[in-house]
Amino acid sequence: QVQLVESGGGLVQAGDSLRLSCAASGRLFGFYAQGWFRQAPGKEREFVACISSRGEHTYYEHSVKGRFTVSRDNAKNTVYLQMNSLKPEDTAVYYCAAVFSLNARDRLFLSGSEYDYWGQGTQVTVSS
Repeated sequence: QVQLVESGGGLVQAGDSLRLSCAASGRLFGFYAQGWFRQAPGKEREFVACISSRGEHTYYEHSVKGRFTVSRDNAKNTVYLQMNSLKPEDTAVYYCAAVFSLNARDRLFLSGSEYDYWGQGTQVTVSS
């Protein structure tokens, strides 16, 4: 069982940066692959980025590639999403998610349906 708590959201201007954190409780954090998703008002939840359990592999949604960076510190049970050059269209509630990946430590999970655990979300608002 893993509990996830996101933090770091806020109101920023276009071009600014934010770093989201996702702190996990529970054991074996280093065996969980993790992902970031977002949901804007009136829209479906969408994939943003993911990272394998060992942190050696990452994947990004096309619109954030080159601006966002996902990383993890397994010693701190925390995953990060560094967001640079933010745009108004990045405005959404951002969620982190985790899935146990003991036998596939290099695997990336892009679909929300593959994740078992979710945080409560943190609001990111980018003004123009």
